[in-house]
Parts: sequence; structure tokens; C-alpha cells
Amino acid sequence: MLQLVLIAIASFQAAPVTTGEVRFRPSPREAEVPALFRMAESTFSYERQELRSTPGYSVSAIRFPSPVETEDKENNTVHAEYFRPHKPGKRPGVVVLHILGADFALSRYMAARLADRGVAALFVKLPYYGERRPPGAQKRFLSTDVERSMGSMRQGILDVRRAASWLADQPEIDATRLGVTGISLGGIVAALAAANDPMLNQAAFLLAGGDLPEIMWTMPEAARYRKLWLDSGRSKQDFHAVVAPLDPLTYAHRLKGKRVMMMAGNVDEVIPPSSARALWEEAGKPPMTWFDCGHYSAASYLLPAIRQTAEFFAIEP
Repeated sequence: MLQLVLIAIASFQAAPVTTGEVRFRPSPREAEVPALFRMAESTFSYERQELRSTPGYSVSAIRFPSPVETEDKENNTVHAEYFRPHKPGKRPGVVVLHILGADFALSRYMAARLADRGVAALFVKLPYYGERRPPGAQKRFLSTDVERSMGSMRQGILDVRRAASWLADQPEIDATRLGVTGISLGGIVAALAAANDPMLNQAAFLLAGGDLPEIMWTMPEAARYRKLWLDSGRSKQDFHAVVAPLDPLTYAHRLKGKRVMMMAGNVDEVIPPSSARALWEEAGKPPMTWFDCGHYSAASYLLPAIRQTAEFFAIEP
């Protein structure tokens, strides 16, 4: 057994790193994208290294530069994992985003279930998560520095757009069936990305909603940040003004005409049902599943929710 493990480790270490280039070509609809999220034509390089293979799919590490350059060089490289189905023919492609608590195992599980259903999944780590956090630094995607946090949110959306472009360039991908999904924070970023990327025509949002300023102001984890904000002499109205440009409700009308699915908790204490309902209404009232749970008690519903998400993307529209 030990010998097999050592062979597996040696095989992983010996996996070659391949490189390539992707050219992002804006569609004629790019002019309609709000300036905050608009992208110019560009060519970017990427690295790819196989991690493992199963009977149904293979997993590769993918790295490419973020479209946004920050002062932290580690944060300027997007780290992702590509779950490529072994099924023949053109496959739909989906960008998978993680929760605020960085439970990457949950995102990998979702990506694996998508791949099981023949859907290629690219799990993307958001700014300042995982390898993107500078060693020893206290910087986080969301922090007391609200302006920088909103910059991270915008960067994450543009990273998703570049990730979708990478997916579309893969020979096994049907570029007419590109989507994005996420849970909680990942669902909020997914909603913003889907609304503002003409290439993304399918989306599934789990435990996500609109009215981001109010969500961030009232969420249990924000108590310390809220006090620091008020102690600095700024008001709740000032906070709303900073966050509002990244509120999914601002752009949700752009989801109309796209294939969208939502799931929410009817007693969610982080993403209130009213926030989920507001996003649902502005998005054109897409199919919605309500679970009898809160945000933290949703764990028992996540497995069937992920199966439902995989089925949604696997079925041809």
C-alpha cells in the first residue's frame, strides 16, 4: 500500500505543466455591459497541470492572470480547478464559485457532480482566497476595508468573465451553453457575473439574494465591522453608497431572457427571504425552490440542491 501511495505522489509531482493562450473577443453586446464590468479585447496566457483522473472525469489545476492587477502579486493570479468529463461530444461549461468561509471541498463536490452529469466545471477561487492570499497577510475578500472589499468583488466578477472565456476556448466545450453557479457569497458573485457577461446564458444561485448593502450591514459576521465603520464617523447611508454599485439588484434585470434557477431558505438569517425574493422578481421570476431552513441549517439540503443544480445544467434548454 505504501509503495502505491509513493508511486501516486511521484506521478503527481511529475505531471507536466502545459501552457496556452486564450484570446478574449468581446461580442457586439459588450457595449451594453456596464463600464464597471466591461472588458476590452485581450490575449492571456494560462498554465495547466493534471491533478488526478477518475472513471468519469479528470481534474486539472488551471492558472491565469486576473484582468485586475492589485498591489498583491499573489492575488493577481487566478487559481482554478477544471473538472473535465470523459463523455464525448461538446459539453456545457460552468464556472463554480465558493462560499464566504472558503469551503473548497463543497465547491469541488459540486464541480464533481456536474462532471458526473457530463457538464465541464471550472472551480474558481475568488480574490484573496487560497493561494491568492499573500503569506502572513490579514487581507480578506470581505473585511473592514469596505472600499477594498468592493474592489475585490469587482475583481472576482472580472475573474469569472475571464474564466468563462477560458472555458469557451476549450475544444470540448459548447460555447453556447456557458453558465455560472455558487452558494451564498458565490451565488451573489455568480448573479453579478451572469447579469454582466453576454457569454454566460445559464446560472444557478443557491442561498443568494439582492440588496447587498443591507445583507452586509446586518449579517451576523458583520457586527465588528459595523462598529468600526460607525466609530470612524461614517453612517449606514455612507456604507450603502459604497456597496450599492456591486448590488445584484442593480443589474438583475439583465438576467431576463437567460436560463436561471434559484434556491433559497425560507428562514435564512444571512440572506433574508425578502432579499432572495427581490432578486427573483428583478430577474424575471425564474424557477425558484424554497427550502425549510436557515443559512447555517441548510447543510442537510445542500446535497439534493447540488444534484438539482447538476441536472439543471446537464439538460439541454
